Amino acid sequence: MPETNKLLIINIKSLAGIDNGEVLFKAGKEMSTFEKLEDAWLLTEGSIIRDFGQMSQLDQILYEEPGVRIIDARGRMVFPSFCDSHTHLVYAGSREIEYVDKIRGLSYEEIAKRGGGILNSAKRLHEASEEELTEQALERLNEIISYGTGAVEIKSGYGLNTADELKMLRVIQRLRMLSPLTIKSTFLGAHAVPAEYKGKQGEYVDLIINEMIPQVSAANLADYIDVFCDRGFFTPDETERILMAGIKYGLRPKIHANELDYSGGIQVGVKYDALSVDHLEYTGDEEISALMDSETMPTLLPGAAFFLNMVHAPARKMIEAGLPIALASDFNPGSSPSGNMQLILSMGCIMFRMTPEESFNACTINGAYAMGISDQYGSIARGKKANFFITKPIPTIEFMPYAYGSNKAETTVLNGEIINF
Repeated sequence: MPETNKLLIINIKSLAGIDNGEVLFKAGKEMSTFEKLEDAWLLTEGSIIRDFGQMSQLDQILYEEPGVRIIDARGRMVFPSFCDSHTHLVYAGSREIEYVDKIRGLSYEEIAKRGGGILNSAKRLHEASEEELTEQALERLNEIISYGTGAVEIKSGYGLNTADELKMLRVIQRLRMLSPLTIKSTFLGAHAVPAEYKGKQGEYVDLIINEMIPQVSAANLADYIDVFCDRGFFTPDETERILMAGIKYGLRPKIHANELDYSGGIQVGVKYDALSVDHLEYTGDEEISALMDSETMPTLLPGAAFFLNMVHAPARKMIEAGLPIALASDFNPGSSPSGNMQLILSMGCIMFRMTPEESFNACTINGAYAMGISDQYGSIARGKKANFFITKPIPTIEFMPYAYGSNKAETTVLNGEIINF
């Protein structure tokens, strides 16, 4: 029998984000607790975290176990890998010209009406091969790993016809086989209305329900289904129809909601037990009330709000009401062209006035919940997946969101394996 791969990391300045493995998410005041252990060690075996503790209690026999590799992390900290629960990182090419349009004052909706935005990405994706899309996406995946991300959700939605939506989802499936990242796949055929269905939006909704969803399900290409329920996109009634069809085929909802207005999308998401509702710039008392006591994770995307210069979601009000919050990158070519979760961590603190502890929980355990994987990812716990990163030498936990311009991750470990590129 081959020896099991083992890592023993010693002299960890601070082992952060630890729990007993039974916490699925943190809400309200609990979000301010981010447990840590000073002067610590951590042992992995295979793909699992086997044990951890303080150096003063480290049994010398662990040094002599067969197959163990020892890493001295003196001066460094260990954090659970980021869980990025909302991205669109399979796309063909960038959209920096629209970026200039934004600088000149055009709104997100105005750019879309001119054939830009999502429709621009759909045209480019149609012209790209699966090989080209896979190669581009792998570069992005390797980049986010280098910043400490260990799990990521990727949406379709730049196809906007059956063939191209399936093409996107096949690329995501291929990425799962090629990348060490844990990847969840979401079908987002209802991302925008194609130009040829202008004035015939109901027919496009019928196409999603009657053709796309059955084919996506038959090929087993998606874990979740998503709808852009917002002003100028899909109505609550249309969203309900699409979600009901997806649920029939075993696809749990995840919703784009309330980015542009009080759209009713949050309420629809809660009604249909959405795993998460995302964006949420326009969240008031009614929306907060709907989310209370639900199993739906409110997910904020500060990168998009920053890039589009939008109003900020009321994160403090939501947390003080007792809600959980997840933070995700929304990595996409039009409104958030970065998957750097260290930057998102900083934005949570700077833009939303979240404490470093709240922001860490939002980027790890709560992000994992928004992907349906917090039983195995999102914290340092015995029996959970060995997904974490070792920092460069840093002085404090607070330094992570404070030093927003540099990469503080030095070594990424995914499924117990050190990732090198």
